[in-house]
Amino acid sequence: MESRDLGSIGIPIRKRDQVEKQKRTISSYIVQFRELGLLFFILLLAAVVQLRNPSFLTWENINDMMTNTAILSVLAVGMMLVIITRGIDLSIGATLALSGMVSAMVVSYYPGIHPLLALLLGTGIGFVCGVGLGFLVARMGILPIIATLGMMNVFRGFTYLISDGKWVSAHQMPAQFKQLGTGTLFGINHLIWIAIFIYLIAYYFMSHTRTGRQIYAVGSNPEAARISGIRPDRILWLVYAIMGGLSGMAGVLWVSKFASAQGDTASGYELSVIAACVVGGVSIAGGVGKLSGVLLGAILLGIINNALPLINVSAFWQMGIQGSIILAAVLMNAIVKRGVDRNHLMRRKV
Repeated sequence: MESRDLGSIGIPIRKRDQVEKQKRTISSYIVQFRELGLLFFILLLAAVVQLRNPSFLTWENINDMMTNTAILSVLAVGMMLVIITRGIDLSIGATLALSGMVSAMVVSYYPGIHPLLALLLGTGIGFVCGVGLGFLVARMGILPIIATLGMMNVFRGFTYLISDGKWVSAHQMPAQFKQLGTGTLFGINHLIWIAIFIYLIAYYFMSHTRTGRQIYAVGSNPEAARISGIRPDRILWLVYAIMGGLSGMAGVLWVSKFASAQGDTASGYELSVIAACVVGGVSIAGGVGKLSGVLLGAILLGIINNALPLINVSAFWQMGIQGSIILAAVLMNAIVKRGVDRNHLMRRKV
């Protein structure tokens, strides 16, 4: 009976089982080692660029590249939490601009204020913005893309309103404030140390706390999470508040690094943050995402932004290459998700 054919297909049952088992193995392998493939691609890209331009892997360029990627990687942590819960936040660029503008204006009026107080101020402003977004999404039931799109314009409008459309330039900022984003510790920029600190906290939070596991549960199946005693509305409120706080902190670091606060600061930057998450394997469908993948996704985008100008690639081609990589990552995520769903369906049948 085991060698009986399956109708007109003519595939023996035993052979079919072997093929399906092989498919499950390949899908499981891709899921488990996707980050290794991304790391291999990053190393291969770095090697190719180094062959074209020997200055790429110098310590100065690597340090600059890591510094320029630090803010992106910090924001990607918060965006990962939001996307895992099946949400999206399109307002982070506007939140960044608002907190950065307020902090820059405060330090320009009170030059003696400690930079850490300015950092806390900006983080607090972003946190309040995130709490407001969380209320709209979790309590009012507004779709995340609609709520964040609307609040993006509100926050951007507030930025222009409080600044009266003017800039805060470098000469208006005290030197100690600018040192926050440009200073170094043991030869490494402060932004890199801050990013490392954020990732360590996020790793502990996501891997070793009950709330971290609940975030994945809400993203995987909100109804099942609610039945098991989890409050999805509280989790949603929390992740948007965290995203807002990180955006606020990034705003202070941004204006400190570039020594300039403008109304259109970080306009469209949210797309780069989302791209880093998607490239890193965070599923838009929710419930799936790793910090290691997000970090590698941010590093890959940072390498692309740094490497393409070094090898004299046209700015128009740079945008096309970035888009192609993002599209390839989305397709890979779709293939992996389809394989995982197929495996789950087969196990249920068995």
